[in-house]
Amino acid sequence: MEEVNNVTEFIFLGLSQDPGIQLMFFALFLFFYTMIMVGNLLIFLTVFSDLWLHTPMYFFLSNLSFVDIAYSSATAPKMIADFFSEKKIISYWGCVTQMFTFHFFGCAEILVLTVMAFDRYAAICKPLHHTTIMNANVCSVLASLSWLGALGHSFVQTLLTFQLPFCNAQVIDHYFCDVHPVLKLACVDTTLVNMMVIVNSGLISLGCFLILLASYTVILFSLRKQSVESRRKALSTCGYNLTVVTFFFVPCIFIYLRPSTTLPLDKAVSVFYTTITPMLNPLIYTLRNEDVKNAMK
Repeated sequence: MEEVNNVTEFIFLGLSQDPGIQLMFFALFLFFYTMIMVGNLLIFLTVFSDLWLHTPMYFFLSNLSFVDIAYSSATAPKMIADFFSEKKIISYWGCVTQMFTFHFFGCAEILVLTVMAFDRYAAICKPLHHTTIMNANVCSVLASLSWLGALGHSFVQTLLTFQLPFCNAQVIDHYFCDVHPVLKLACVDTTLVNMMVIVNSGLISLGCFLILLASYTVILFSLRKQSVESRRKALSTCGYNLTVVTFFFVPCIFIYLRPSTTLPLDKAVSVFYTTITPMLNPLIYTLRNEDVKNAMK
């Protein structure tokens, strides 16, 4: 007998059920979200308005800032509002929309970070050919492919999840609609879907992470032939980039490169790539970046 989907809404358990802790989380995450919006919007507008920053590095940085604004907005406003809600409800189609936007912008961030690593490789290892390799057309194509790849990933991820029936199960042990917590509510066998999710999310995260590590390894080896000043600047840039990569990719790999099981640690780990990384990106990319700091003055 075919299962029927009777669910019209879902209920989040959230990060905590304790009223005192929820109040503390409200203040904390409201501060985080404000920092995300202000920092990333400032970078985006600065790069857009300053002609001196119309270079490949800052073009992709502005893409990253836009992604961070949209990515955090897929989960943070609802989570912050829910800290004052006794019953944290989201409609069925609201959950579909949240999962789609979350994975769309999340995958876009992964691909943009990967493209940024390629740009740094070209700038440091092929400095004389960098402007030719990363010309305006190439940058536009790479950015477009990143967005199209993210769109395809998100469409498949959402379709795989919500083509399943959920019967009467409604409670999601999370603070937003993500794949594994939602799949737990399905009233059919999800083994095949779980494997496809690992391929679609886990392997994308792991593959891009390995590409990033390989590119930075090549960059580090190439620095032996350069001057002390060039090495210092390159190491500074790569060091900050690797910090972003680690904070974002390692939690993603931990969550998505495993079978559909939820652990008590998952919600805390998710905070890193949904909130902490988008907040740190503006600080990491601008604190010691003289070009951006001068443009903001």
